[in-house]
Amino acid sequence: MELNLGIVGHVDHGKTTLVEALTGKWVDTFSEEKKRGITIRLGYADFSIYRCEKCKILSISKKCICCFSDCRLERTFSLVDAPGHESLIPVVLTGASLFNAAILVIAANEKCPQPQTTEHLRALEIGGIKNIIIVQNKIDLVSKERAEKNYNEIKEFIRGTIAENSPIIPISAQQKVGIEFLLEELLKIEEPKYPEGDFLFLVARSFDVNKPGISPSELVGGVVGGSVIRGRLKKGEEIIIKPIHIENKFIELKTKIIEIRRGNKIVEEATCGGLVSLQTSLDPSLAKSDKLVGCIVGVGKLPDTIHEFGANYNLFENYKLELNNTLLVTCRNSRSAGKIIAINKNSVKIELKTPICAEINSKISYSKLIEGKWRLIGWGKIQDY
Repeated sequence: MELNLGIVGHVDHGKTTLVEALTGKWVDTFSEEKKRGITIRLGYADFSIYRCEKCKILSISKKCICCFSDCRLERTFSLVDAPGHESLIPVVLTGASLFNAAILVIAANEKCPQPQTTEHLRALEIGGIKNIIIVQNKIDLVSKERAEKNYNEIKEFIRGTIAENSPIIPISAQQKVGIEFLLEELLKIEEPKYPEGDFLFLVARSFDVNKPGISPSELVGGVVGGSVIRGRLKKGEEIIIKPIHIENKFIELKTKIIEIRRGNKIVEEATCGGLVSLQTSLDPSLAKSDKLVGCIVGVGKLPDTIHEFGANYNLFENYKLELNNTLLVTCRNSRSAGKIIAINKNSVKIELKTPICAEINSKISYSKLIEGKWRLIGWGKIQDY
């Protein structure tokens, strides 16, 4: 079974460089990302870990890097590279809903923790991500003494958190030094257990894959990418996608699965574990430029589409909530701005600008606009709607 592996951490600590070291792919593929030099959307890439039959060395190559013998496939991962910039914490929270495990990247040449290091670890805690590996990156840029000081800063930072007992692996992603020790830790991650039931899929990306100038007869339907969190689905089956925004309304649409892909491979069935893309019979314009991000795909009984809800809240540090505050609410892969229309010391009632799909006891996170930037301020569970 494939695992979804998230990579999080402060901006410029080397997350995307680590993805390249593991996969050979640079996931900042959008023009704005290249221009600004940061990851803006979630980036995706797959990689596999192989073990040499002869010398037992781990690598990401089918041929041993030492003796050139054939290697045995050990495990495959789908990597999700989340942005580290402070203004993009909502994207990180969306990505965390897809993670089975996570790598928290911390640069050795900066004091720990940096602001987004703290926020990203909180996002992992809210998401209940227990399998966390800490990568101490950029050790090639510091002295031995500074590396040891940074290590102690990391240990102090994670004390009392969900990552308290997580391994800390010193590496240089740029020089590809220490990667084999990271691979060893990745193989220790236990396979997740998924619930049984009707098929449910979280949409993290959506596309119109048709090229300009294509003839109408060659057009294909919209594509959604994301992760199966329950059940399984076969090619040709009918699904429901919701909530889709059309003409100032949020509706659900039925469509048919035309093709299923896992990485570059066409498969007959979508199952839990790893990232999957589903080509549908939907009008491709509906899926263009991530328009369907935050939707759910499924069959049978699906979570409700809600415009207003009541929930409890747990706040970090000295943050406060007040009547009429505007919050950014994230629930799994969905997020929406919302206004507090009622509040007491234990719970809030929130009216959403755009609906989300959720259930009673769904976990949500709250972000608040502070000095022009969304800050993760707390979390809660939906109690009624």
